[in-house]
Amino acid sequence: MSEKLKKRILIIKLSALGDFIQALGPCRAIRKHHADAHITLLTTKSFEGFAKDCGYFDEIWLDERPKFMDISGWWRLGMKLNRAKFTRIYDLQNNNRTNIYHKLLIKKTEWSGAAIGASHRNASPERVAGHAFDGHVQTLALAGISGVDIDRLEWMKGDISKFALKKPYVLLVPGCAPSRPEKRWPPEKYGVLAKTLSAAGFQPVIIGAKAEEELAEIIKTHCPRALDLTTKTDLKQIATLARGAAGAVGNDTGPMHIIGPTSCPSLVLFSGASNPIKHAPKGENVDVIQRERLENLSVEDVTGEFSPLTQLLQEAATMH
Repeated sequence: MSEKLKKRILIIKLSALGDFIQALGPCRAIRKHHADAHITLLTTKSFEGFAKDCGYFDEIWLDERPKFMDISGWWRLGMKLNRAKFTRIYDLQNNNRTNIYHKLLIKKTEWSGAAIGASHRNASPERVAGHAFDGHVQTLALAGISGVDIDRLEWMKGDISKFALKKPYVLLVPGCAPSRPEKRWPPEKYGVLAKTLSAAGFQPVIIGAKAEEELAEIIKTHCPRALDLTTKTDLKQIATLARGAAGAVGNDTGPMHIIGPTSCPSLVLFSGASNPIKHAPKGENVDVIQRERLENLSVEDVTGEFSPLTQLLQEAATMH
């Protein structure tokens, strides 16, 4: 089919990391539904690499995200949207900003999303009752798209050969956004967990950014055998590590949204500061444990909920 005759599809997904990961399955379903179309993704610089690697898009636009009073920025965006002559637009962001994008269209293109006036509008309160992924499934069904699954990130591959890994290993993700310390299980308890894991035959592997280096040091005071990979992994390597791990334990933070979809057995620790019904990572082997204050969550509670360790301890008990 010639480029001129191809249907032109736009998908809008701007942020954040966990939401972007949950939108990849819907993007794949859109790609399958519009197999012969030219599909463009409008996103932000942070996710350009993901968008190129997954292979679901023919073209990637980076959103300048014009400020409210940036008249020239809004004019440029409006001209770009209108000149492209999209056949249909899938809004997977569904916020006030993308509602404005809908209003910028001179000729009202087919629009799937929550915007007022959309041709395939999902105004149901159920759209925002749970995960963003579940809302996308509901909205895409209105546009005739079914069979939407979580993307297992099999295309996300990184080189982990340089790491001193010893199987079986368990990933520990002790960090969170620095501005949200209430979402962090105390590093001393991660240290005790690491020691317990090590004694049970697992290699604890700590991952995180520079902000987690101090947390890793605290963990290693309890368990010197833990492998500290803070600042040493990118997101592709985290996905690859997850596929080879016996499991993962971590806070409500971005890397767990990478780990969960890979099918790695994952236990995510939630405080009362966020709602796991809406914000827990998606994946077939993801479990959640929540306490109003995470300092009140015991190591015994965590080990009791972490099935790989529970199973190994039970097997060890039957052998003695």
